[in-house]
Amino acid sequence: MTLPIRLRLGAATLASLLVIGSAGASGRGPAERLKLEDVTALALDSLPPLPRDAGNVRADEPAVADFGHRLFFDARLSANGQVSCATCHDPRREFQDGAPLARGAGTTDRRTMPIAATAHSPFLFWDGRKDSLWAQALGPLESAVEHGGTRAQYAHVIARHYRQDYERLFGALPDMREVPASAGPLGDARARAAWNGMSRVDRDAVTAVFVNVGKAIAAYERRIGYGASRFDRFVAAWKRDGKAPADVLQADELAGLALFVGKANCTQCHNGPLLTNNEFHNTGIPARAGLPDDRGRRPAVAAVQSDEFNCRSRWSDARPGECAELEFLATASAALERAFKVPSLRNVAERAPYMHAGQIATLADVLRHYNRGPAAPAGRTELKPLGLAAEELRQLEAFLRTLSGGVTGPAGYLAPPSSHE
Repeated sequence: MTLPIRLRLGAATLASLLVIGSAGASGRGPAERLKLEDVTALALDSLPPLPRDAGNVRADEPAVADFGHRLFFDARLSANGQVSCATCHDPRREFQDGAPLARGAGTTDRRTMPIAATAHSPFLFWDGRKDSLWAQALGPLESAVEHGGTRAQYAHVIARHYRQDYERLFGALPDMREVPASAGPLGDARARAAWNGMSRVDRDAVTAVFVNVGKAIAAYERRIGYGASRFDRFVAAWKRDGKAPADVLQADELAGLALFVGKANCTQCHNGPLLTNNEFHNTGIPARAGLPDDRGRRPAVAAVQSDEFNCRSRWSDARPGECAELEFLATASAALERAFKVPSLRNVAERAPYMHAGQIATLADVLRHYNRGPAAPAGRTELKPLGLAAEELRQLEAFLRTLSGGVTGPAGYLAPPSSHE
């Protein structure tokens, strides 16, 4: 089991002084009182190796990832032939889409989350209703407003366009001659009726193909990570030279970093090298007008526990005892009402708008929200007013902008494959 990295830093950690730059002894601000230990655990080079995906034994095979790369960009895996995974998770936009609400075959009720480094997260989506990358990949494929297709449809796409690759990796495809063109348990009434009319053996055979599609896409997504930012170069130079470099971060950025680990208490949730504790919190984000009531994490706990494709399911490759995150999952409670996943702050300046439904337009507005600590629309917010001055908010934003480092992946993985068969 890989537990989220948690770092608890507060103003008290700034007690021991380390002078940055040439500031004199009098009038030193928080930027001149940073310590290396305050920031080391936030640097990307502190990121541990990828955790093993117990439910996907093929996750680390390059050939499976190459196959998943092709599937990720293939719009034939949709009801209308126009939506691929990359439609919303665009590598040119940090693997998200820049829209307040994701748009595929229809419009969803939530913002697209980036996928870089999500293999380090034990639960996926804003509410954590999936417990692996491969299970997460399957959800949008059957969503009416995302890809909008069905399991049988996707199995036919694989048989028609990817038979050789699929069978080389996963074994023989089932006989598709008697499988309806579109059938699945989550489709429209016609697709559900077609699914129910299939034999159990045929349904299982089609679902096995569907699951392998998700596992291949996950193997690809698993290899997408974050690039080093100016903040990471700052920490690396400090560790190398034994003193803070004077030419990497500007004064406002340093002051913002000191606020981030100190007075603003951002590391309460945004800690570790991915700047997230991978948990779920109610931070008083307002509801988006016109959308159904969104209760966040509270109903999602039951959803992941009963998910057809969770770590304990028959479609998972996990052995007994390998699903600890699911086994010890906190049960639903009032504290999870309108609690949403803490996103990574890496590349955060490139990902406006913000929050689970794009409710907040700019990074400056996000900081003002946290500074006010307003009441939540439902449940209880965990925020308390910070009382930061306008200059301090500006410095915090300046620091957050140093976290941009792009995304990384194997050669060719940040663009569509050259062609489809």
